[in-house]
Amino acid sequence: MPRPLPSALLSHVDTRERLVRATQPGSGRGVEAIDPEFVLHLPSSTLKLVLGHFLDGPGARPDRRIFPIPREEEGISILSGLALAGRRAVMIFQDNGIGNMLTALLTFPQPYHLPLFGIITRRGGLGEYNSMIHTISERSEALLTAADVRWFQLDAQTPLEDWSPTIQRGYEYAHTTHRPAFVLVNLMGG
Repeated sequence: MPRPLPSALLSHVDTRERLVRATQPGSGRGVEAIDPEFVLHLPSSTLKLVLGHFLDGPGARPDRRIFPIPREEEGISILSGLALAGRRAVMIFQDNGIGNMLTALLTFPQPYHLPLFGIITRRGGLGEYNSMIHTISERSEALLTAADVRWFQLDAQTPLEDWSPTIQRGYEYAHTTHRPAFVLVNLMGG
């Protein structure tokens, strides 16, 4: 008789599925409800399911630009330019890049009240397979809070039906408050 999958692995698969569903159309919410003209991302194997939606899945459209960014701070600069131009954009990257983006974020878009929005995927936790990730990832919330950057959390404790509305409300929050806002999404299940 086959052994059941470990709960950390089940949670890992379930949580990735949550973000994939939150990016796709259906209930008119989530990333598709934001209808971004631009999706910036740092290439990552943990994000390939989500990014696949935009690159060659149902979210791929001729009027939507999806492009990789070399570093998080460069993504913040590009997002700032898009915000100044009044364009709808979202940046998707991993939490181990939060430190890279802070100087760019805190010296231009935050003090000048630009409504930037990003989805930061979480690493670390019980399902993490890379031992070096834990040091930075376990401190993601504390880093953002210390920098006075607004963030919202999505993880396995959040009901699936709340994922898409939370992403949409995070985007709206950034625009209502005229400041950067991020949704932290735990893809590793712990």
